[in-house]
Amino acid sequence: MPHAKILLPAQCRGARGLLSWSQGELADRAGVSRSTVKDFETERHALHHSTERLLIDALEAGGVTLIPPGGDHGAEAGAGVRLKLAS
Repeated sequence: MPHAKILLPAQCRGARGLLSWSQGELADRAGVSRSTVKDFETERHALHHSTERLLIDALEAGGVTLIPPGGDHGAEAGAGVRLKLAS
């Protein structure tokens, strides 16, 4: 069974930065409240799995790839985010 993607607060902030999105824009695209995004990014609370999935789907649809810990660079590499190649 494949591992579920996990979104970290820093990845969320970084992805928004790459996309030039505000917290409000991400919230609108994901169908969640701005306070949900803000509270997650400032580590005030964790996300429910369904909310996390909505944020991941919105960010990936916007054009970023979320890189899990280890990712392309071995076990010691941290999680990250990068822009997808243009089609």
